Amino acid sequence: MRKELLELRREMERLGIDLCLVPMDDFHQSEYVAPYFKAVEFLTGFTGESGQAVVGMEDAWLFTDGRFFIQAEQELRGSGFRLMKMGEKGVPSLTSHIADCLPEHGCLSFDGRCVDESLGSRLDEIAKKKSASIKYDTDLVGRIWKNRPPLPSEPVFILDEKWAGRSAAEKISDIRKKMREEGADVHLITSLEDIAWILNLRGGDILYTPVFLAYFLLKEDAVLFANSASFDENVLHYLSGLGVRLRPYEEAYEAVSELCSKSVLLEKGKTNYAMLRCLNESCSVIDRFLPSSSEKAVKNETEIRNERAAHIKDGVAMTKYCYFLKHAFKDGRLTQWARDVLRADRLSEVTGADYLFRLRSEQEGFLELSFPTISAYGKNAALPHYSPSEDPEVEILPRGLYLVDSGGHYLEGTTDITRTIAMGPVTEEERKHYTMVVRAMLRLGDVRILRGASGVSFDYAARELFWREGLNYNHGTGHGVGYLLSVHERPNGIRYRLVPERMDSEAFRPGYITSDEPGIYIEGSHGVRMENLTVCESDFENEYGEFLRFEFLTMCPIDLDALDTGVMTQNDLSLLNAYHKQVFDNLSPYFSGEELEWLKEATRPMFLFDKSNYDVV
Repeated sequence: MRKELLELRREMERLGIDLCLVPMDDFHQSEYVAPYFKAVEFLTGFTGESGQAVVGMEDAWLFTDGRFFIQAEQELRGSGFRLMKMGEKGVPSLTSHIADCLPEHGCLSFDGRCVDESLGSRLDEIAKKKSASIKYDTDLVGRIWKNRPPLPSEPVFILDEKWAGRSAAEKISDIRKKMREEGADVHLITSLEDIAWILNLRGGDILYTPVFLAYFLLKEDAVLFANSASFDENVLHYLSGLGVRLRPYEEAYEAVSELCSKSVLLEKGKTNYAMLRCLNESCSVIDRFLPSSSEKAVKNETEIRNERAAHIKDGVAMTKYCYFLKHAFKDGRLTQWARDVLRADRLSEVTGADYLFRLRSEQEGFLELSFPTISAYGKNAALPHYSPSEDPEVEILPRGLYLVDSGGHYLEGTTDITRTIAMGPVTEEERKHYTMVVRAMLRLGDVRILRGASGVSFDYAARELFWREGLNYNHGTGHGVGYLLSVHERPNGIRYRLVPERMDSEAFRPGYITSDEPGIYIEGSHGVRMENLTVCESDFENEYGEFLRFEFLTMCPIDLDALDTGVMTQNDLSLLNAYHKQVFDNLSPYFSGEELEWLKEATRPMFLFDKSNYDVV
């Protein structure tokens, strides 16, 4: 059992607390969080990006979703925490479990700043039914966390209109118009991505998401609560020109408590419980999906044009990496050329990811990765959100499949791409699964939908191939992507069933950027995923309405070496060949010599019953 769990229980006993919820969120419900907020990892040892810990005096549990089941099972061994597989048969929801475990007249504790209002309200109801109390103003983990990392405060910079496509003044004006329509006196925004988008500012407080810690209060005036040390004179002058005052980050709660008799527009699901409890009873709340979230998901013409450029840059880096992988070995041994390129004696999950990062860094306008690179060889690729580690460092060998899921933030936008590569001979099962995934991705990218359809309507275009074989993948097929913001953005998503709490099942609109990423994961053996980003476009309109199509933004070859064209239809091959023609046309100007010749071969047209270059093992 982890000593951190024992220390937390001692603190719970001292304060008379029976049950403690430890969320993974920061004060803003961000997807990725700064090290300061990684309380779940500190307490449990689980390093996945999604999870909630519940601690009682005798038992402890970690709730996470299907993306992290295998990883959590491994990391929780000996921790004292039991894995609760969310969504699985017989597994209660987080709130149901808390209701079962909270004793009558007991006390439930959680940091109200790290719990959204909707969850906090449900916990409140549970406590009332049990005649129990809630303690939401104490950070219990913080009391035992020695040498906790400080709150971040990285520099903030202005995103020029040539990248953003619209001015911050225009965005603020549009939001004020929405406030008038809703009858709101005040608009409270705590979502970091929304604040950054509205103000055309970006920062570095959260790894993989170029935003800054802040709260935004829009009234007759506009107030930004943030750390002033992050803002230089140029940015301060810019904010002043927008009519935005800067106040200290920690004063936001006090400012909200001073609002009286106001109609406050906010989204409870994106506002923390403690912040809502600061509101004076004389205020009324207008709970709406954030207007800025709806608007920022629809990329404007400038953003789409920039995104195409970003994906060519990213495609150059990723294609160079694929070229390297295909030429790293000779006669089953890593070549000296490959060692020199890697600056290491072995090709491993870690050294490969490091080299891919360097390739991206060479691209003009590159800022940072958009999420931790998933570099997974062999059986590790069966973990959908696997993170490579130097302990132990896994070597990539000249056989089997290697999966790399990665992306970058550029001034021109955000990328996210997955490729699975045949490193040498593959098994019949690997070839079958690889071919299924490629076909599924291409078919989904080719759908036409009637405007008004959500991703639940057409997920089947990808998943049908798997269900026909009695197979499935335990994650959505697509997620929205922000523009130099979060790589996972609502409200657009593609999944086969509604998951209301994810808020990603809105009807598709032209301008949405969404991933297309089916996969298959065979525990202990291999995993395959293929991912392109798409932009939704208007196709045509007739008496039935407006029909929409998707354009692939991602430009990188699909490995042909593991493909079984004998099971592909002529339409599958036509889609593959058309995509590869786009890839070659867009990327070939950036290659020469042997790399260009390889790119030509890697994007060659395929026909029925073509055979792989690799043998079956």
